[in-house]
Amino acid sequence: MSKRFSVLMGILLILMGGLALAFTLGMPLLGISFLRFGSWRLWPLVVVGTGLIFVAAPFLAWGKRGLGSLFIPGVPILATGGVLLFASLLDAWRAWEWLWPVEVLAVALGFLLAAIWMRAIWLLIPAVIIGANGLVFQFCAITGFWESWAVLWAIEPLSVGLAFLIVNLKARTNGLFIAGAILCAVAAFGMIGMSALFPGWILINALGPATLLFVGFLLLVNSLLRRPAVQGAAPESA
Repeated sequence: MSKRFSVLMGILLILMGGLALAFTLGMPLLGISFLRFGSWRLWPLVVVGTGLIFVAAPFLAWGKRGLGSLFIPGVPILATGGVLLFASLLDAWRAWEWLWPVEVLAVALGFLLAAIWMRAIWLLIPAVIIGANGLVFQFCAITGFWESWAVLWAIEPLSVGLAFLIVNLKARTNGLFIAGAILCAVAAFGMIGMSALFPGWILINALGPATLLFVGFLLLVNSLLRRPAVQGAAPESA
């Protein structure tokens, strides 16, 4: 691990040093003003580099699955650096008004990658819940339809139910499946009931019926694929 870490850090420092040298020495030699060119706007690369170190650590120690937990802080740091770099280069700091949900989605992605790397199926539950909320936040941030939460509040039980159903694919427990199906059904009926408030929002109003169809399909498939109970062996005759 130490050798791989040294190689990675060496390459990273060389790239950062070369970039800094080009801006501090190369550009003045070419008659380009550092401040006028705006190269100082590249400062978010420090945040990006920090995130890359966290994300790269699990790959440097391939056999140590516990390091997969570093994806949880690493991906959000990397996403933060990316948004900061975008805003700094374009001088578009107001972009945070509609890009801040990227942070929530990055946390969900971190949990997802940690679950895959560590083979910890239960980490999918926060990944799905946080990711579903992040998608709704991103939708509202872009469109400005924050009032749609009157219907989209049902994303909370829906995300928990979906998380249970996904985990059940591995755990194979009837209790988890039933709990997930019930939560999804409750969310679907909630969205159908509240959709009357927004008669013109076709996509939002379709979420409830689509969820009901999805839950019904899952129940049908689960019933058809369930193996019949194995009867006990007949007692031996004397």
